[in-house]
Amino acid sequence: MGNRATGQASLWSLFTSFVRIGMAAFGGGLAAWTRREIVEERGWLDDRQFLSGYALSQLIPGATNVNLAVFIGAQMRGLAGAVACFLGLTAPPVLLTLVIGYFYLHSQSHATGAWVSPVLAGMGAVAIGLSLGTGVRLGRHIRGMIPIAVTTIVSLSIGVFDYSLVHVLLVMMPLSLVLAWATRSR
Repeated sequence: MGNRATGQASLWSLFTSFVRIGMAAFGGGLAAWTRREIVEERGWLDDRQFLSGYALSQLIPGATNVNLAVFIGAQMRGLAGAVACFLGLTAPPVLLTLVIGYFYLHSQSHATGAWVSPVLAGMGAVAIGLSLGTGVRLGRHIRGMIPIAVTTIVSLSIGVFDYSLVHVLLVMMPLSLVLAWATRSR
């Protein structure tokens, strides 16, 4: 999985891009913002490369979006790029979370506490919308009935029937790999 733009991004631009992603997507929706910034705006990766990195990021241990940032940074500038993207993504939101947490804990008995809970609820709604939008946009790349069926089964199992994510993945991941292998060999 080569990257057509390797070396075109400076460490500073990687860092600042992930600061923007981390701050704009505070509360969730990081994949949507990451794709928009990296694929659409910067052109550092194409959709196929992004989806490959996103899939890999979900398979390895750790936070998916942090893994994705490290993947993109490593693709662009090696270890230094991975560190720049990691710090850009994580440092500002951690500091902001500490500040909001401080105000939240210290405002529960004060009048200022009335604005903290609605702000956090609004951020959650935005995160859900961003994730849904990314799913729809990336879903356009799904071709064939088998991937559509797998996507539908996973979505219904987790979202409607409330099955455990781990159990659904343990069943559907090997099944989808076998189905993908079987359909490619035809």
